[in-house]
Amino acid sequence: MTDKTRIRRALISVSDKTGLADFARLLRDEFDVHILSTGGTARTLRDADIDVTDVAAHTGAPEIMAGRVKTLHPTIHGGILARRGTDDAVMAEHGIDPIDLVVVNLYPFEQAIAAPDCDHATAVENIDIGGPTMLRAAAKNHTCVTLAVDPADYDQVLADMRANDGAVSAALRQQLAAKGFDHSAAYDRAIADYFAADSTTTDAGGRPALPTLHAPRHRKHMELRYGENPHQRAAVYVPVSGATEGGLVQAEQHQGKALSYNNLADADAALACVQAFSESPACVIVKHANPCGVAIADDLHSAYQRAFATDPVSAFGGILAFNAELDAATAEQIVTNQFAEVIIAPRFADDALAVLARKKNLRVLATGAAGAPRGDSYMIKPIAGGLLVQDADNRLLDENALAVASETQPEDQQNQDLLFAWRVAKFVKSNAIVYARDGRTIGIGAGQMSRVDAARIAGSKAADAGLSLSGSVMASDAFFPFRDSIDTAAAAGISAVIQPGGSIRDDEVIAAANEAGIAMLFTGMRHFRH
Repeated sequence: MTDKTRIRRALISVSDKTGLADFARLLRDEFDVHILSTGGTARTLRDADIDVTDVAAHTGAPEIMAGRVKTLHPTIHGGILARRGTDDAVMAEHGIDPIDLVVVNLYPFEQAIAAPDCDHATAVENIDIGGPTMLRAAAKNHTCVTLAVDPADYDQVLADMRANDGAVSAALRQQLAAKGFDHSAAYDRAIADYFAADSTTTDAGGRPALPTLHAPRHRKHMELRYGENPHQRAAVYVPVSGATEGGLVQAEQHQGKALSYNNLADADAALACVQAFSESPACVIVKHANPCGVAIADDLHSAYQRAFATDPVSAFGGILAFNAELDAATAEQIVTNQFAEVIIAPRFADDALAVLARKKNLRVLATGAAGAPRGDSYMIKPIAGGLLVQDADNRLLDENALAVASETQPEDQQNQDLLFAWRVAKFVKSNAIVYARDGRTIGIGAGQMSRVDAARIAGSKAADAGLSLSGSVMASDAFFPFRDSIDTAAAAGISAVIQPGGSIRDDEVIAAANEAGIAMLFTGMRHFRH
């Protein structure tokens, strides 16, 4: 690879004109670079009093087809692809001048299709052809040509030129070439995804089929100290297409140490759960990706106290999430009650931040939005030899479709508690059992190999916290395969149960509920969480 290539001629054609005029002016004034350009980019540079040569004048061929064809010409691509010292004679024979720097980024396809009024024809017109061709040519010939696809790289290119008498080092050229190929690949993936989604392919249920190819487009946002364990590397990646408002990664961190892999995983679980209770002030406490206390109340302070009381032992070192601005009284109660790793809320009152500042290592994250919709279209799980891909579990319970399976009808308060418990159970690892009463959890059993063990653990958690199960309701994330869990619940004083139904032994389970006078609702849907 050529160690240094002095830049004498640059081709500039960009959609994102951030910092463009300053970059081009410095290329001209400091390094006497001759600039070729096209269309709107050329107008922008001339408006900034920077002389440019139109590509049409350089090639001797006019732009045609309303600008669809302007840079697709041997004079352009020969100048980019020519190998210095190898193709010089061919260049001289055909009157081709070398192009040493290509500054290009592509039509804003993803922004175009995000517009509500974007039709298929508009989407197609926003597919760049000349840009990716120049980009790939420059990246391929990076031994001789410098490529810049990101305005954030302009300063680095200029600094390298200053350090190398107007040339760019081989190491930076290769780095920028890699970035260019990544930019092009992400662009093509977005177009392919659009065409797949815009097709009429459906599955057996009439829904749009899952994509034939699955290649999520994310870029590294930040390195983490390590992963789940110190011997594992880790980083956070964000969607190339843009971040979701109210998301965890984009939250403002007011104080505390850097977030770890486990902090982020647990915080995501807490945020997802608390967002399920947008209609009431709510608090969720999570430990090892499972809720250990959830409550709603008329105010956040009460919601926190009730959630914490579910399992004070597990709450130690937990992640706390709220769905409304955190006030000073609640902050004071938290720092008095427990050690916490992370607190998440849409906003924090100034006096609450002053209270939390007493715990210097506590991470305090403001998401800026309550109940922001999660952008998960698919859930992805690597397995040996491939990936499992499924729709995200975003389906809401249709309360009108609930079926009373028992002889006993649930009362109004029981109905409210059953629906509350069902929402919590969705976020508890399977097998999951949630006991609840009056808008708060009483006991949670998570991640057990048998459902009856989950029920027993949930009961023991309640007993450890000094909470009575009498009159509580029970939610199960999936059906009961046997009546034993119902018998266990009845012995503890459970008054009502919500579960999906669908077991071959439903009659046996219903009979157990009827014998105990327990009301039982069937949801017709389950929430396995592995």
